[in-house]
Amino acid sequence: MPPAAQPERRRSPRRLLDVALVVRGESVEKQPFQEETFTISVNAHGALVLLSAKVALGQTVIIHKLGTQQEQEGRVARLGAQYGGLAQVAVEFARPVPEFWPDPYPVA
Repeated sequence: MPPAAQPERRRSPRRLLDVALVVRGESVEKQPFQEETFTISVNAHGALVLLSAKVALGQTVIIHKLGTQQEQEGRVARLGAQYGGLAQVAVEFARPVPEFWPDPYPVA
């Protein structure tokens, strides 16, 4: 089966979830960046975020959840197309961390 026709495989279920973040790292121009952004979707292994900073596949970034002291290191696993100066960037954690993301169904 050609690559485009193969179903996308995920190691953990993806959830559409908007989480406010700060992503920091080094741009492809070797300049440090720190950018406030948000997730499009999350899973135990990482997240899909929007970034204006130009990053490279395989590079390390730090994801900090706004309003908390929680941070996770990840690597850029995939780069999407640019829209309005922002790119969809898939960040993969070194190990699964499902507890990093808020529970979408909190108990009242």
